[in-house]
Amino acid sequence: MRTRSAPATWTNWAGTATARPRHTFRPRDTEEIVEAIRTAEREGLPVRPVGSGHSFTAIAATDGVAIDLAACSGVVSADTATGLVQVHAGTTLKQLNADLDRLGLAMTNLGDIDRQTVAGAISTGTHGTGARFGGLATQVAALELVLADGSVLRCSAEENPEEFAAARVGLGALGVLSSVTLRCEPAYALEANEYPAPLEEVLERFDELAEGNDHFEFYWFPYGSKALVKRNNRLPAGAECEPLSPARKFWEYQVMENLAFGTVCRLGRAVPGLVRPLNRLSSELLSPRSYSDRSHRVFVTERQVRFVESEYAIPRESVCDVLRELRAALPGLEHPVMFPVEVRVAAADDVWLSTAHGRDSAYIAVHQFVGMPHRHWFEVFESVVAAVGGRPHWGKMHGCDVEILTGRYPKFDEFRRVRAKLDPTGRFRNAYLDRVLGEI
Repeated sequence: MRTRSAPATWTNWAGTATARPRHTFRPRDTEEIVEAIRTAEREGLPVRPVGSGHSFTAIAATDGVAIDLAACSGVVSADTATGLVQVHAGTTLKQLNADLDRLGLAMTNLGDIDRQTVAGAISTGTHGTGARFGGLATQVAALELVLADGSVLRCSAEENPEEFAAARVGLGALGVLSSVTLRCEPAYALEANEYPAPLEEVLERFDELAEGNDHFEFYWFPYGSKALVKRNNRLPAGAECEPLSPARKFWEYQVMENLAFGTVCRLGRAVPGLVRPLNRLSSELLSPRSYSDRSHRVFVTERQVRFVESEYAIPRESVCDVLRELRAALPGLEHPVMFPVEVRVAAADDVWLSTAHGRDSAYIAVHQFVGMPHRHWFEVFESVVAAVGGRPHWGKMHGCDVEILTGRYPKFDEFRRVRAKLDPTGRFRNAYLDRVLGEI
């Protein structure tokens, strides 16, 4: 097993968290994960699994043993008849999508970023959008967890069901995921229809749009009057795709959404007085586009402009009221907001720490360009969503602690009980987990 013994600084994608683990292990399989955990036990060090670092919190930070799962990747086994695919936990979503495509399979739902590892994505509650679809954790059929004592626990709805209910969104607090079995489906194509519309019109039609499309979301520039509506719907099997041409794709995504928008953000960061007019201009320049392609090529968008983010799940019926409150709060902010607000939806599920547990949900995400002040905007956002029982995305910035979260999750105490059983000495603790779950 390859290991780096000398401390080296680890930093997440957004630069919001850093750490200097004493050892970094890069296991290639379950046996090497076991070896890394037993090394930590012998030396009395805490352990944290590390994925791609795309969480905005310090959930992966440790000064003890970091287990980097990057080398533990790829498909273990696949049954195309049942759609069950077992993958190593360090497999990135990008690699997973490519591997599934070669097998003639696809994920039922995805988010718009594919940098995360499978382990990191399900452990933090990563989701896409769609009123009839759950997050990635709902597509997990089984998983393999390496515990604090080095033993391996296999979980599914039939085998260790209580641990399975906890581990599907486990925050890396129960052990280290070594493999995940996903419930996939035959590959399919999506038709994408994106267009600008007045924000008030989108809010008035919110339920209609959410229920009338397979996958629906919208972006709203805070100082503009328009939103960019994105509707993705499944095409019949065998339908011919009409993807964007290479030139159009380059112009839309590389030039406009990354290069041009990044330039606008840097200008706003340098001259804050320009943020509001630049934001309104960005809203006015939104343009329509329609195309169709394989599902993962429609779901995923490359993001090169760095930002910080906070996201909460709220009851779906509260989304319009929350957005109107946020809109009303904008004039009183200490600093202007450069990035748009994103709104998505998800079906209720039964995963214990899923942000959609037990209720149909809307997700509201607020952002700020990296290096620009965000504290007051995020605090205002959190105060508004708190009034409707908002649940923070586990991998995005928030100020909630164990006392707050206990009241927002029906199964929170059950999760903590399973955690104490599987990790009685707190081998997988860190400061973030102490805050959100309490100390063992």
